[in-house]
Parts: sequence; C-alpha cells; structure tokens
Amino acid sequence: MSNTAVSGLPIGRGLLCLIVAGAAWGTAGAAASLVYRASDMGPVALSFWRCAIGFVLLLTVRLLRPRVRVRAQAVASEPLGRKALRAGATGIGLAVFQTAYFAAVDVTGLAVGTVVTLGAGPVFIALGARLTLGERLGRGGVAAVAGALVGLTVLALGGEGATVRPWGVLLALVSAAGYCVMTLLTRKWGRDGGADAAGTSVRSFAVTSLCLLPFALAEGLVPHAAEPVQLAWLLAYIAAVPTALAYALYFAGAAAVRSATVSVIMLLEPVSAAVLAVLLLGEHLTAPTLAGTVLMLGSVTGLAVAEARGARRLPA
Repeated sequence: MSNTAVSGLPIGRGLLCLIVAGAAWGTAGAAASLVYRASDMGPVALSFWRCAIGFVLLLTVRLLRPRVRVRAQAVASEPLGRKALRAGATGIGLAVFQTAYFAAVDVTGLAVGTVVTLGAGPVFIALGARLTLGERLGRGGVAAVAGALVGLTVLALGGEGATVRPWGVLLALVSAAGYCVMTLLTRKWGRDGGADAAGTSVRSFAVTSLCLLPFALAEGLVPHAAEPVQLAWLLAYIAAVPTALAYALYFAGAAAVRSATVSVIMLLEPVSAAVLAVLLLGEHLTAPTLAGTVLMLGSVTGLAVAEARGARRLPA
C-alpha cells in the first residue's frame, strides 16, 4: 500500500505544504496594510514587487540548491514548448487571480471581495475537477466544502456594513476563475507525473511579473515613503514568506492533493488574517470571527483527514 501521489510527493507532506502555505498567505494582508500606512504604494505595484522579488528569491534558491535526481531524466527531457505552456498558463492565472481580486476589493470592499473570490473558488474548482479530472468529492467532501463556505461568509461579513456592487462581484468571480484554472492545471500536471514544483514556481512568477509590469508602471512603480528602510523590510517579508515560500509550497502540495481539497485548505488564509488582525492590529475578537474560524478550521481538518485516509487505500 502507498500514500504517495502520482506527482511523487506523499499525500501527508502535500497537505502539510498547503496548510503552511495557507497560513503564510494570511500574513500578506497585515503586511500589506503596514506598507500602505508607510508609503503611497498602490495594490498593483505591490503585487508586482511581490512577484518580481519573489521570482528573484526562488531563482536564487533553485540555482544554489543541489540538484535532486528524482525524476531528473523525465523533467530534463520534457519539451521546451510544454514548459513554456505551463509557465504561461500558470503565470497568467496567477496574475488574473491577484489583480482581479485587488480590483474587486477596491470596487466593492474587502469583505464582499474576499467572500466572493474565496467562496466561489472551491465551487468552481470542485465542478472543474469533476468535469475535467474525474475527481469526486463524496458526501463528506461536499459537507466540508459547504461548512467552509458558511464559515467564510460568517467570518467575512459578520458584523460588517458590507456594500455589494455588481461590477465588484464580477471582478471577484474573474479572480476566482483565475485561481480555479491555476489549481486545476497544477493538479493535472501533478497527476501526469511530470510536475516540477520548483521550476513551475520560478517560471510562473516570471510570467506574472511581466503581466503586472505595465499596470504597475501606470499606477506608479516607485513609492514615496517617510521610512524607506521599514518599507524595504516589509516588501522583503511579503516577497519571501507569503509569496516565494507560500507559492512554492502551494504548487508542490496542489500537484499531490485533490483539487477541491486544495481549495478548502487554502481557506486558512482568511483565518490566519483574522487571527493576525486581532493579535497585531488591535481588532476585537467578535462572535462572528470566532464562529467563522471554528467552522472553517473544522472543515479543513475534516477534509484533510479524509484525503489522508483515501490516500492510504490507494494501491502501491
């Protein structure tokens, strides 16, 4: 018996990668709020610097790390056109995901933009995985996704005077579609056994940076800050932890774990952000925050346990 995915990464390790990535993603919002306080940097410029510096960090690590010979021959023999296709599709999906999300937040507010983007993502991914990859959730999985979406709604909208604007909702759905495409492609390539998580991360961030560059130039690429050293440290953190580290772990885990499970586990991002807002930014712990956090953590735990149990039943 084996609990190793087709991509070569054990299911348990893939789940751990996704959990760490989701928690790391949640710190980006708090760090970004500090960037906005310390400078006049806009959201698109922040996304560009986040991806560009993340690309440099990932490329440096890849060049300095000793080459691992696992599946080295298969990866090396992969046609250049296929590598370019992977990098382009994943990078564009990532660019659409991030940029449309920031635009949705700007139009309809943080609460509605977050709940629509992250709420629609698991639904799109579950449907897409069923239609294109033949992956089934089962009753327990459907219940876990439903519980996570209820928890997200309570967490994001509870106690807030949210304003729903159709254009902002449409942008949030576009963001969710970009996230869906990125997740499904990563899973498909992982199932085919040709996934190179490190290479995919590096090439995808190169494509994403190029996609964001013209929009960042239009917004203002170089910010003005009273304390440039503090701004530099914040940008370094955003690029290193919730970007380079988190996305490298995400691509590795998403190649090994079912797509719908990936989408629910990554809902740890708003949970992590809510905890940081209470601990570091002085926000109050409200009943909706606590209830939504409990619901989402319960759903993530249940789906992760079901994924691990299902992996143990796979033939070697």
